[in-house]
Amino acid sequence: MFMGTYGHSIDAKGRVIVPAKFREVLGDSFVVTLGLDGCLFVYPEEEWEDFVKQLKELPGSKEARKLQRYFMAGAAPCDVDKQGRVLIPSSLREKVGLDKDVVFVGVMSKIEIWSKERWEDNNDFDNVDDIAEHMSEFGLSY
Repeated sequence: MFMGTYGHSIDAKGRVIVPAKFREVLGDSFVVTLGLDGCLFVYPEEEWEDFVKQLKELPGSKEARKLQRYFMAGAAPCDVDKQGRVLIPSSLREKVGLDKDVVFVGVMSKIEIWSKERWEDNNDFDNVDDIAEHMSEFGLSY
């Protein structure tokens, strides 16, 4: 399971160090694809295979085909080098605005990669009352 938040920088060649805690679970290779809310999703190979299986089982509707194309068109296998770095494809970096500072966020079975600016703009956890209200909406207790 992935959890925690880690900041890193992308070098001039488009490489970024994957946090050591995440590398322990990811291993030497994984899949990165477009995510939701303006980030990238990173899946360990086994989780990616499970996700693709779910995509395959969608009905043949136009909406389902859009979902399949969205996640599969940008998907790329990535390998971690000996220094713990990975090259994120430029097309994916451009789509979500990754240029210098990035934030890795562990979200259970996957990792999200955000530009630091977008992370700070979209993930404000200062209002604890609002968070508690949403928890109860989903049947979560604290």
